[in-house]
Amino acid sequence: MRWFLLRRLIRSLIVLWGISTIVFVVMRLSGDPVTLLLPQDATQADVERVTQQLGLDKPLWTQYVIFLANLSRLNFGTSIHLRQPAFNMAVERLPATLELAVAAFAFAVVIGLPIGVLAARKPYSLFDNVAMLCAAVGQAAPTFFVGIMLILILSLWVGIFPTSGRGGFDHLVLPAITLGAYALASIARLTRSAMLEVIRKDYIRTARAKGLAERVIIWRHAFKNTAIPVVTIMGIQLGALLGGAVVTETVFSWPGIGRLAIQSIYNRDYAVVQATVFLTAFWFVLLNFAVDVIYGWLDPRIRYN
Repeated sequence: MRWFLLRRLIRSLIVLWGISTIVFVVMRLSGDPVTLLLPQDATQADVERVTQQLGLDKPLWTQYVIFLANLSRLNFGTSIHLRQPAFNMAVERLPATLELAVAAFAFAVVIGLPIGVLAARKPYSLFDNVAMLCAAVGQAAPTFFVGIMLILILSLWVGIFPTSGRGGFDHLVLPAITLGAYALASIARLTRSAMLEVIRKDYIRTARAKGLAERVIIWRHAFKNTAIPVVTIMGIQLGALLGGAVVTETVFSWPGIGRLAIQSIYNRDYAVVQATVFLTAFWFVLLNFAVDVIYGWLDPRIRYN
């Protein structure tokens, strides 16, 4: 198990390094931030002075070496516009994104798992057809469209929930449903497929022949053997919720790390963009590492292979 975890840890570190390098290069190809900081009547001397202050006058490889050295200390520099440490700005926004992602994930799991199991128990029934149709719509509908429709119906027409902002539980409901809709549909469809494959096995027929209750057969025997693919999709979806909250945070003016990243991209604020992307990637890699550990615990054959 130690070697299994060590291999996964090394792989995770390589992924973080690769993501950071890609962001470093892409941001430098997106344009010169100095033009956004200075007025239109700025002289060439002003441009050169600000460029030197930001360290953009150095060769690209020198900037990269400095970036890696600072990365090892979680120092991404200072925000060009707000003059604050970029990493601290990203960390301050992280709790809001985590709150939204966890709420959306809980919504998707609590509703998606039972729907998938019940649909598998009665395949091709009315419930199964309606559930899978709704799941297909949930996967096809764009996130911004779902959010706008929820705001239009439940906020403006009915007046139950607020339209935007972060506050109490009522502010969290619509963003969580919007963000979790795709994950709910994916979990429900995969759970149904995995359960259908398992409940046709011989040991399930044997359990029924012994007279075990259907509830015991489904949840103790069948569902346990569908755990690996279900855990896979759950881990992937939770990571996607953290990284994919950008659209939802923008629609609902949610003060999370995704909205901060969008604003920083518009402003060409290199330091903040690098900090937000790295922090999001770190959580995504950490979740995948946790899923790998759960794999090894659920099925010992995985860690030996």
